[in-house]
Amino acid sequence: MSRATVSDVVVDTLARAGVPRIFGVPGTGAPLALLDAARAAGVPVVLAYGESAACVMAAVTAELGGAPGVASVGASAGVVAAAAGIAHALLDRSPLVLLTDRHPREVLGCKASVVVEAASAAERVAEAIGVALAAPRGPVHVEVPEAVAGRPAERGTASCRADAPPAPDPGALDEAGRLLARAARPLLVLGQHCRAAADAPWLRALAEALPAPALVTAKAKGALPDPHPLVLGVLGGEAPDDRVLARADLIVAIGLDAAEPVPRAWWTRVPVLAVGPAPAGDAPPPFCEVVGAIGLALEELALRLAGRPRADWDVAELDRLKRARPLTAAPAGLAPERVVRLAREATEAGTLAAVDAGAHWDAVMGAWQAVTPGEFLAPNGATRGFALPAAIAAHLERPARRVVAFTDAAGLLAAAPELETAKRLAAPIVLIVFGGADAVRLAQGFGVAAYAADSEPAVAQALSRALGVRGPAVLGVFA
Repeated sequence: MSRATVSDVVVDTLARAGVPRIFGVPGTGAPLALLDAARAAGVPVVLAYGESAACVMAAVTAELGGAPGVASVGASAGVVAAAAGIAHALLDRSPLVLLTDRHPREVLGCKASVVVEAASAAERVAEAIGVALAAPRGPVHVEVPEAVAGRPAERGTASCRADAPPAPDPGALDEAGRLLARAARPLLVLGQHCRAAADAPWLRALAEALPAPALVTAKAKGALPDPHPLVLGVLGGEAPDDRVLARADLIVAIGLDAAEPVPRAWWTRVPVLAVGPAPAGDAPPPFCEVVGAIGLALEELALRLAGRPRADWDVAELDRLKRARPLTAAPAGLAPERVVRLAREATEAGTLAAVDAGAHWDAVMGAWQAVTPGEFLAPNGATRGFALPAAIAAHLERPARRVVAFTDAAGLLAAAPELETAKRLAAPIVLIVFGGADAVRLAQGFGVAAYAADSEPAVAQALSRALGVRGPAVLGVFA
């Protein structure tokens, strides 16, 4: 094996794990040796303006691509500034690798902190990646001391892949099959572990074969197409949760994660069958649990459901419930739902969307139609300033796709410097800012195209102009 420096070995190990790029922060003492090694190895380095934004970009990259996301920050002040981004990665189960060179202490919120040494650089980095990818996924901290970064080291061959989920237990599958066979009105609740594209056909086949209505969490939008007649909406949003739950006699919780906001009362009303790689949540234990890869578990369940009578759901009633979601008008009459629907209608199929927490959350969840996994990006927590860096990462990971991001004035202020990042990358992002009376001036200060709208016709016209911009554009919506 050829000789290399520790920095070269760190980057090589990350590249072998499938890392597509490294996000760094200029002017904060970020590990320059690591960034230089990445550029030399052909691993793109994307500079962000804030540490938390860099972590969010890395986390979203991992969410969309499956491989770890990497953010490189400076000394202790940089780690402190990255706290919100690290917390986001923890709540979203994103395998984030946080690189530092002058912070040998443990980092709050990380699953582990690893200090790299010249004699075992590849093994230590591979170990950290394995921890990040192990269930439940999350951020890890890798310290590459300045004094070590330039030393000679051997390239390694250690595995950087996570272990495959265990095969579902046949006894648990048999019990799950009996529960489903006896249920007259099962209700599917889909969580964030349902986002793998390979699982989508099995999820749709199960819903249609039973047939059973489905509620999804914010992270699972697109696991089943939103326009599908059996998809009733987002759990906890504007979906008719209680009306459906009142008639259900079994909850089939598929891919739910403990970080997702599922009401505890749900687990005490009717039996719960949990399917997926992680516990169903911080709630009473399910009546039956099938642990394993979702696609494989559903394939095995299909064999056990052959000949089962069809569920006793009134499909017409489900359709009425789905259509009965009220539209909540803004104080001066410009309904946020209409803004979102206009944006959806103005964009082509496959457009990605990202959303910040805020008063607009339910409107965006209910009105934006996602049809495949990964089309909709939402944080599990109340991460301020998530939407814009998430949209930038989505553009880098899906360069052929248009991206629309939804935020409010507070979210824009939290991530405003990343407008310059989006401009530098010529990212085709339309950032819609609710209550954004000052959004236009702020965006123009960064040299970004900006438009204002205070009525539906004005929104439609501004969207048309924003979508024609070569690069990012901001649309401030206000009454």
